[in-house]
Amino acid sequence: MADLPLVKVDDSIDANGAMVVSCFPTVSMVSNIVAHFLVECLDLQFVGGVRDSRLPAVCLVQDGEPLPPIRIYAGEPNCTIEGCDKLIVVLSDIQVHGRLALPLTEALFAWSKEAQISSAILIDAFAHGVESPHELVDDDDTDETLLGIGATESTREKLTEMGVPLLKHGVVGGMTGVMMGEGRRRGIEISAILAEANPAIPDARAAARIIEKLNLLFPAVSLDAGPLIEEAARIEEQIKEMLSRNLSASEERGDDGGTSAMLYG
Repeated sequence: MADLPLVKVDDSIDANGAMVVSCFPTVSMVSNIVAHFLVECLDLQFVGGVRDSRLPAVCLVQDGEPLPPIRIYAGEPNCTIEGCDKLIVVLSDIQVHGRLALPLTEALFAWSKEAQISSAILIDAFAHGVESPHELVDDDDTDETLLGIGATESTREKLTEMGVPLLKHGVVGGMTGVMMGEGRRRGIEISAILAEANPAIPDARAAARIIEKLNLLFPAVSLDAGPLIEEAARIEEQIKEMLSRNLSASEERGDDGGTSAMLYG
């Protein structure tokens, strides 16, 4: 195997027994929204990141400070998983494709083993009928769906207790697919929660449904999904206003209005 990416975390961080929430973006930026929400709501601190020459040559700038595109945050909110009183969030602002997915998974698993991580939850999303890294087949093919995958029997039981139905059939790609496959092979306590999302927008409403489930794990801290619902409503209103303006302009010109980009933010 090619050289593994370097996962570098502050030596002062005690991650023994921690739970990891891993967020690599795919459909509708749902995992990013969840990750940023957790970092802000739980006041998690930036403690490290991932380095590799195969990653895009970019950095995130926040309040004038440059940060790596794949970052690690840590904090100590209480959770309901036995032995877990610490939280690690892996937040990626880039999609990890193809050949880098397995080496990055290997590197993250090696770090988590050395740090004695307790368990991990992967956050992801899917959309029906559009190009997506995931091809899911499930009896409950309705709006506002959450689906779960567990690498071990205990993680599948935990998802069921949280009210997350298990995915019956499907193909899951990207980092979620590789990490879940390797997790099963190694017997790691790792699970995934995927929300059905609107592929046309950053779907804060789908992220809110995941937050409501994660809230079951943190009894000492209330993860209020209300702000995400408000953000979803704001985005939807912005889209309606843009569509209305485009339609009005098209009717005045008597043409199809041409093609225009729509920005959300």
